[in-house]
Amino acid sequence: MQRPGVQPVLAVLACASLLFTAGCSSGGGGPSDGGPSATAHAQSDAPPAKGSVKVLRTVATGLNSPWGLAPLPGGAGLLVSSRDQATVTLVDTGTGKKTDVGTVPGVVPAGEGGLLGLALSPSYASDHLLYAYFTAKSDNRIVRMRYDAKKPPGEQLGPPQAVFTGIPKGMFHNGGRIAFGPDKMLYASTGETERKQLAQDKNSPAGKILRMAPDGKPAPGNPFGDSVVYTYGHRNVEGLAWDKDKRLWASEFGQDTWDELNLIVAGDNYGWPLAEGTSGKRGFHDPVEEWRTSVASPSGIAYAEGSIWMAALRGQRLWRIPLNGKQAAVKPQDFLIDRATEQGTYGRLRTVVSAGGNKLWLTTSNTDSRGTPRKGDDRILELEVS
Repeated sequence: MQRPGVQPVLAVLACASLLFTAGCSSGGGGPSDGGPSATAHAQSDAPPAKGSVKVLRTVATGLNSPWGLAPLPGGAGLLVSSRDQATVTLVDTGTGKKTDVGTVPGVVPAGEGGLLGLALSPSYASDHLLYAYFTAKSDNRIVRMRYDAKKPPGEQLGPPQAVFTGIPKGMFHNGGRIAFGPDKMLYASTGETERKQLAQDKNSPAGKILRMAPDGKPAPGNPFGDSVVYTYGHRNVEGLAWDKDKRLWASEFGQDTWDELNLIVAGDNYGWPLAEGTSGKRGFHDPVEEWRTSVASPSGIAYAEGSIWMAALRGQRLWRIPLNGKQAAVKPQDFLIDRATEQGTYGRLRTVVSAGGNKLWLTTSNTDSRGTPRKGDDRILELEVS
């Protein structure tokens, strides 16, 4: 592969700390640093913009280890993957009824691996293809399957067709988020599976954001020639979202110190394992925002109402990061958290996706072996945000 030119590093703005109580366990497979919790890079001396989150309703309950979430067009429901059961479930957003769509063959759940991200084909209206990222016996891979709602429950998924294989797998840090961008190309986030050197190896798909055509071939215009690698130097990315200006953002698990929100620029090196959080080192793309791992451990992200909304696992809260162009406008805000106890109103939060306008779908993740399940877990919530 060709070596890229060094991309400009984002300017690092003034840092400010917001102290919280430290958590007790890591949501990303790495140990806690045991120090104070804080967010960094408050972008203004002004107070945070006054955003809001209102939980409109609980859409569905009783889900097992939900991970991927794909809204069907026309309000036809939500397809939800179960990481540990390797199943896809259709949730009726009006009634909350759950229908078994089918089991994805070849999934081998273990640790943080299993049936992870879901995405609908950009040509779904004509091809009815559902894409899935999962952990198999030998690797992590992306497949696509035809979804036919007219068939009997449990038999609605066609046989999986491999799109991209050979992504290294591990007990931890399997990445797993997939999404089609405004360019109709497929983006996939991968982890370095605790083999840190893979993140800097551009010949390995691990520790990367990948960009490919819907058939799995390298997308036109990729930065490293005939390669699906789009960016590198990532530890474990589980959130991908585009803003109104079609810029790609990604959330990333840190290890001991800093979790990150990054603006993604083709060909850039995001530093891991040579940098965690802001380093200011030449050749590394610094994050736009960073958090202590005890208040974040971020998974899914979504864009709505001028902000990135970030679901936190260990941090058990929903973060709002208002944007101003390529940087955060003001200090992030957190919601769905009890200030007195630092415990989340709904526990661990995994996936957040746009429900259109100022609405979001949000899944909890308390049955993932690290949470404390409550009656009704896991659940999908409908939020109204501003």
